[in-house]
Amino acid sequence: MLDDALEHLVRGIVDHPDDVKVAAKTLRRGDLLEVRVHPEDLGRVIGRGGRTARALRTVVGALSTEGPVRIDVVDVDRR
Repeated sequence: MLDDALEHLVRGIVDHPDDVKVAAKTLRRGDLLEVRVHPEDLGRVIGRGGRTARALRTVVGALSTEGPVRIDVVDVDRR
């Protein structure tokens, strides 16, 4: 559910919404949502001074009912 919500939010921000992919992973310290975007959209998702990324983390954190969620933003060229 959280990955779908995050994907919907990120698709509304970027210029290449078809390149947005969100992968959910469960780690020892909590859940991890890995967001992959087109390299040209990386700056849009992070935002000036990290404001957009921080806002996305805040919204997803508020939606989370099971505990802390970590969000990593990655461009599609990085493996």
